[in-house]
Amino acid sequence: MEKRELYDGIKDLESQTELMLSQFAEVRKALTEVMEENAELRIENQHLHDFINEQKENVENDNKKSRPRSSKSRENLEHLFNEGFHVCIEFYGSHRENDESCIFCNEILNR
Repeated sequence: MEKRELYDGIKDLESQTELMLSQFAEVRKALTEVMEENAELRIENQHLHDFINEQKENVENDNKKSRPRSSKSRENLEHLFNEGFHVCIEFYGSHRENDESCIFCNEILNR
């Protein structure tokens, strides 16, 4: 093998290694995003389970006693929510598209 062939072979190997390294970095970034989304979904799922359990308790408590009249501030929040706006801390004041349900808003309104 000539020196030039050896040099060209090493140069090709180096470029292939750099390409693989960049591909590994892309895969690692995608995996990180998936893992973060998975963690967020697990937390949201737990919040949903907690919310469902809280709603069941509220229904049971409502059956036992009547609920007092809502305060003016709570009525204002309900009005804003019914007008199509978020009332939760995360998205307060932003428009709810297609009157979508928001677990965070529901949690605030049902306290």
